[in-house]
Amino acid sequence: MTGVRGVHGFFHPKTGTGRSSMIPAPPWHYSGDLLTVEYRTDPARVAELLPPQLELADEDPGAVALIWADWQSCSAGRGELLDPVRAQYKECFVVVRCRYAGVTYSRCVYIWVDKDFAIARGLHQGYPKKLGSIHQTRPHPYGPAPRIEAGATFGATLAAADRRLAEVVVTLREPAPTNGFVNGHPMAHHRWLPSIAPGGGLALDELVVTGAESAEGGQAWAGDAELTLFEAPTEELARLEPIEPIGAYYRQVGVVWNGGTLLASGASGAR
Repeated sequence: MTGVRGVHGFFHPKTGTGRSSMIPAPPWHYSGDLLTVEYRTDPARVAELLPPQLELADEDPGAVALIWADWQSCSAGRGELLDPVRAQYKECFVVVRCRYAGVTYSRCVYIWVDKDFAIARGLHQGYPKKLGSIHQTRPHPYGPAPRIEAGATFGATLAAADRRLAEVVVTLREPAPTNGFVNGHPMAHHRWLPSIAPGGGLALDELVVTGAESAEGGQAWAGDAELTLFEAPTEELARLEPIEPIGAYYRQVGVVWNGGTLLASGASGAR
């Protein structure tokens, strides 16, 4: 073997060629179907999920978005589109809003995905990703699947560790200008990694802001939702119990993600 020694790859495992890395370097491209349910919960339940650096949003502090997404993604070379097992996945995530230094941000507080590479991307981005089982109705212009039109009904479920955590039925009503407001800001996320030394605190403690480098979307549709959350021994989603519905939405989107910006380092108060 000749040449300069070293290991390569954007993420683990790093190897001589880098081909085994769980994820390629950004930019990452996404095409997906989003089913969004927005509702209000007790603002105190949102506050308990925010580190001391972050405050509740001034307006509608108890607003929550629970979002199911069916994604086809790829790297800049787009080779994954012809080998879809490498980058197709589903997820369900929970978004609230918060404030930092007088600016309102969205923040993902829970998220479940069904592929390992999606977890790796989350570790890099600051999303608190866990494995789960996620399913949602797919639209189709033929056969029994719903069309994207008034009266169409979509179902979605979320489970983890053999327990169902959430289920929803959304009935589309009419076109809408957006697919909600809770997930409408740049994301304020933390990148946390405990020290390898016992009691050593956090080796990585960063507050970062990220968002889409570019985005496009089809016509958003508003609808009505019947949402149920379930208790589970190792999950706390049910603590964000719905008190008042806001709305439900369906939209197809395309997004490019290409990194973020460091807002603050250390002193997050995380334990």
